[in-house]
Amino acid sequence: MESNLHWHSSFVSKTERQVLKGHKSFVIWFTGLSGSGKSTIANNLERRLYQKGITTYLLDGDNVRHGLNQDLGFNEQDRKENIRRIGEVAKLFVDSGTIVLSAFISPYRLDRDSVRKLLEDNEFIEVFVNCPIEECERRDPKDLYKKVREGEIKEFTGISAPYEAPVNPELVIKTDKDTIEECVDKITNYLLDNGYI
Repeated sequence: MESNLHWHSSFVSKTERQVLKGHKSFVIWFTGLSGSGKSTIANNLERRLYQKGITTYLLDGDNVRHGLNQDLGFNEQDRKENIRRIGEVAKLFVDSGTIVLSAFISPYRLDRDSVRKLLEDNEFIEVFVNCPIEECERRDPKDLYKKVREGEIKEFTGISAPYEAPVNPELVIKTDKDTIEECVDKITNYLLDNGYI
């Protein structure tokens, strides 16, 4: 079917927006099990970058489901659509010259790779927040693992639904071994060493 939609180019380019803001724009995509520390690390990193005068925006899985993706459930198809939409939003932010911190379980490798393909080279940094499920369940900040064990939640990533860990992420952080500060230092150093900030 032929579409009547056309992309309207802006008179201000992504590069010009980046120059105005004084830094590159890209996505830092945090992936890992529920309770691994994705949102905590992303929030602390955002504070660190803000203190350096860097423009960021945090897209958090729970927050996005309150608005943009409130019509989606947690079956495989809805999870894929959730990540597709987030990828498109993240791309718009990158085009605006903003660094996007994206904290989503995003359990499927193919979905994360699809977001990477939306962006240009070196605009997608995958951070695997690697934490053993036993530790995630011990933390259980939202009582989700408890609800799974009590049969209230049927499809839950890492227990009754799959989680496909990244094969070649740009960074792996281990929140069961390192402090929040050490994890944020590791990511900040990566950004500095690779000329992102």
